[in-house]
Amino acid sequence: MATAKSMTFFKMAYSAALVGVLAVMGCGERNVYAPPPPPQVTVTRPLRTPVTDYLEFTGNTAAINTVQLRARVEGYLEKVFFQDGDRVKKGQLLFLIQQNTYEAKLQQAEAQILAQKASLDHAQIEFDRFSRLVKQRAAAQTDVDNWRFQRDSAKAAVTAAQAQRDLARLDLSYTKVASPFDGRIDRRLVDPGNLVGNGEATLLANVNQIDPIYVYFTINETDLLRVIGESGKSPEQAENIKVPLSYGLVNEEGYPHQGYLDFAAISLTPTTGTLQLRGIFPNPESKILPGLFARVKGTVVGTERTALTIPEIAIGYDQLGSYILAVSAKNLVEHRPVKLGLKVDDRRVVQEGLSGDEWVITSGQMRAFPGRPVTPAKEDPGASPAGSAPTPPSQPQKNAP
Repeated sequence: MATAKSMTFFKMAYSAALVGVLAVMGCGERNVYAPPPPPQVTVTRPLRTPVTDYLEFTGNTAAINTVQLRARVEGYLEKVFFQDGDRVKKGQLLFLIQQNTYEAKLQQAEAQILAQKASLDHAQIEFDRFSRLVKQRAAAQTDVDNWRFQRDSAKAAVTAAQAQRDLARLDLSYTKVASPFDGRIDRRLVDPGNLVGNGEATLLANVNQIDPIYVYFTINETDLLRVIGESGKSPEQAENIKVPLSYGLVNEEGYPHQGYLDFAAISLTPTTGTLQLRGIFPNPESKILPGLFARVKGTVVGTERTALTIPEIAIGYDQLGSYILAVSAKNLVEHRPVKLGLKVDDRRVVQEGLSGDEWVITSGQMRAFPGRPVTPAKEDPGASPAGSAPTPPSQPQKNAP
């Protein structure tokens, strides 16, 4: 009986406590949803930047001079005066071919000249003597004619002997193979002791001159006609005025090497519709080797102008093309399709879609949605604004997330 009364007492106490707790909770304030503040973004103005139209190409480096050193006379290769891969100077002796045979031929040719000159002197003396005798009626005219013939034949023989001497001297000079210009020589292709020039001009080595260095590239027909129309200059005229060019290698950013247009072909290749061009660039340390891939940038003369530019990081792309996000005077995000032009350093030319008065979002695009508010923070574009100064967006709130 006592146990039943105890259980009833505990139930009544629990119910009273629960009612008290609910009464206290009912006296508190109701929860109210507070939306988060607009996200913070960085905005900047477009700039009016001086730009010059340019084109980008792909090409390859090439040596300004390349020569194959060959043996022009027959003989044994006696000496090699360089190490493979050496830098060589113009006129530096590189190979020596057996000389004694050609020295003997030169002496033989010089001796033949002396013999022919002696014959000429004798014929001249006899001609003079018989010419006097004819006047004295002591000799026949046929004798005079004969010695005239002998004299003229001896003159021709002397001339022929002198030519043979010159040829022998030239062959002797060919036994010394020298570098035709300053450059770098490849490995030797023939070792000393081998017979060279036996029925063919044996290839001995290759020499390249790569300071300065060429870069060959091509321009397609469409770009060529556009450049001619915009600049008013033909490829020949562009070659003569040395249009500035720059190029960069695959491991380089931008176009650090500066040069100019050196050559333009006289006709397009019909199968590809392209015109070959060539630029020349300094290479004082010979670090750039022939055959490297190069990205070439060429300016279009006569196209200097001022254009609207925005930072490259402000540009987005979707299925409809390129666009930017701008902030209106009410701090609402606007989606603006734009037509892009040239790249100028880290900025891009905007051909259509902007007037220059906009505040373009450059940071925080992932938090900005068209039609929704944002908290903009102005960023100095580095120069005066492009258009008239509109009412700037409000400053960001403090402690904004």
